[in-house]
Amino acid sequence: MMDMPETPPLGRLQQAFARLREDLQACIIGQPRLVDCLLVALLADGHLLVEGAPGLAKTTAVKALATRIEADFHRVQFTPDLLPADLTGTDVFRPQSGSFEFERGPLFHNIVLADEINRAPAKVQSALLEAMAERQITVGRNTRPLPELFMVMATQNPIEQEGTFALPEAQLDRFLLHVTIGYPDATSELAILRLAREQASRRAHPAPLPAALLSQAEVFAARDAAMAVHMAGALEEYLAQLVLATRDAGRYGPELKRWIAWGASPRATIALDRCARAQAWLAGRDYVLPEDVHAIVHEVLRHRVLLSYEAEAEGMRSDQVIARLLDLVPLP
Repeated sequence: MMDMPETPPLGRLQQAFARLREDLQACIIGQPRLVDCLLVALLADGHLLVEGAPGLAKTTAVKALATRIEADFHRVQFTPDLLPADLTGTDVFRPQSGSFEFERGPLFHNIVLADEINRAPAKVQSALLEAMAERQITVGRNTRPLPELFMVMATQNPIEQEGTFALPEAQLDRFLLHVTIGYPDATSELAILRLAREQASRRAHPAPLPAALLSQAEVFAARDAAMAVHMAGALEEYLAQLVLATRDAGRYGPELKRWIAWGASPRATIALDRCARAQAWLAGRDYVLPEDVHAIVHEVLRHRVLLSYEAEAEGMRSDQVIARLLDLVPLP
């Protein structure tokens, strides 16, 4: 009988993720929320959409994560002339054998960075949609599974919209979290300056890449442990009521009904449950508190709640509507 791999002790796993967080925050200065959401997405087995101005370490963050776990990484720069085969791969004819051989595309890597995802047309988005939703790639008549550890981190630039294609709601719903990041404060800005100066001085003698801190077995064991975190029945009911309130906003007042055009899908409830458990596990607890739900609810619902024209005309944003929901939906 084959021996099963030994499951790492729970305490050691939490310590390993705490070290990983510290290591990431040391090289991604001024963006602690981005680091936390990266780890939550990794634990909850989901994909991440990051929106922020250029130069805010979006690309650096996912590359840093990929070098610190046992995973291969690939970056794809999305452009209007990108084709689905550029992501999925294609059948290549080999004259020597007279047969076709499948050449795998970048989506067969463990961690994929889709840089400026909204610059690719709809046919490319559709190819990415299957990979994100079903963890498989279909080319011709053949369907091929993706690696068990598979994570897409996509970036968007909120400033420049010329030559972009808005992401369809079906694809937005496949992202576990939508993170918005801003500029660092003065202290972080100085730290970034000093770090960049140190890196420039070491460029002639580049340091070796850090050894992987976490194996894939440890990542999967941490996922199992995080999803086993206890959530009380009353708190589960609270999650459901938060999401249901986005669909039946009229129950909580005429202003919410006027602001929300389309509510969140059941995927939002599942995502909120998984992310709250991951948030609690990262905090070192084996039970979920309402604070864990509140800590992640904006990233879970931000891209799933569609605002009405009236709300946009009044200058409302999704975060303001979600904050209002938290005020109106009673805690258990």
